[in-house]
Amino acid sequence: MGSSFNFYSNLRSFFEEVGALSRFAGRYFREVFSTPFEFRELMNQCYSMGNKSLLLVGVTGFILGLVFTLQSRPTLLEFGAVAWMPSMISISIVREIGPVIIALICAGRIGSGIGAELGSMRVTEQIDAMEVSGTNPFKFLVVTRVLAATIMLPVLVIFGDFIALVGSAIIENIKGDVSFQLYFNQAFDALEFTDLLPATLKTFFFGFAIGIVGCFKGYNSKKGTAGVGEASNSAVVYTSMLLFIIDFIAVFISDIFY
Repeated sequence: MGSSFNFYSNLRSFFEEVGALSRFAGRYFREVFSTPFEFRELMNQCYSMGNKSLLLVGVTGFILGLVFTLQSRPTLLEFGAVAWMPSMISISIVREIGPVIIALICAGRIGSGIGAELGSMRVTEQIDAMEVSGTNPFKFLVVTRVLAATIMLPVLVIFGDFIALVGSAIIENIKGDVSFQLYFNQAFDALEFTDLLPATLKTFFFGFAIGIVGCFKGYNSKKGTAGVGEASNSAVVYTSMLLFIIDFIAVFISDIFY
């Protein structure tokens, strides 16, 4: 009886959380088109999320290209298909591996940062002070961060994909004596519009998910300073789960149309 009660209680809490997040997202869509527009804060957040994540994304993409090529090369050699390496790597990274891995890295870097920052502002009553002073903290804090994450994630994914291909090209140049020009010619020849469009479009949804969940957890943080850590941690966990759900939906839809 107790376990059954706990199950229904957890299920109810889950749907309450989903409902609260939906209302939070609905408020975002109402506020994003209303004046005033916080362009300066938006640019600051784009710089913070984009420029400060370049090194992490670049290192991740480079290692991804190195490891993926090193792991795939022996199998292709066994079947005598090593000449297909540039095509296989480029399609795999651009279509699926690059966007998902880099989005997960950004969920840890950006999502946790947003959750911790807004959570700290909530528990120290800075958000309450902004409301009392007559400003709109939701507009200034939430809208700018969600919009910045939505804009910057596709840029970071494209950058990470390119660095991953560079890493793969280095391995092919060392192991297979393939020139960089030949490698990139084959890699880009294998890519089509139907590979690039769905992969790019879903990164906008990845960025929105990272921003909205991080802001939701931080903006509604409670329980004092302990709530800041909880907001930061839960932002990463929920965002990671949501990214996989969005990716599945995107792949399923693209498979229908393409």
